[in-house]
Amino acid sequence: QVQLVESGGGLVQPGGSLRLSCAASGFTLDYYAIGWFRQAPGKEREGVSCISSSDGNTYYADSVKGRFTISRDNAKNTVYLQMNSLKPEDTAVYYCATAIIPSLLVSGYDYWGQGTQVTVSS
Repeated sequence: QVQLVESGGGLVQPGGSLRLSCAASGFTLDYYAIGWFRQAPGKEREGVSCISSSDGNTYYADSVKGRFTISRDNAKNTVYLQMNSLKPEDTAVYYCATAIIPSLLVSGYDYWGQGTQVTVSS
């Protein structure tokens, strides 16, 4: 069964850090670009970051550039999103998804995980 499972979300104070994980089962992540997306209440889902399958190129939304880092460990079939200097506006459900071509567009992605909640609040 093809499955993506996100983990690592939680409650953190402003300025804190979290590392999200996206683990795949039933298929190999090596051949896919992986994107991280987020959706806050009442807002559309938006692209946060993605990493290509071949050369490991990374892409970031302007709102997270310099604070978030995406990486992949193909041996563990897992992609990570390190989030530093978190802000209240980063609060959202975070999703990972697979694509053939890396982009920050929701429409470009096929398989999605169930999401993990990130709440940034004092």
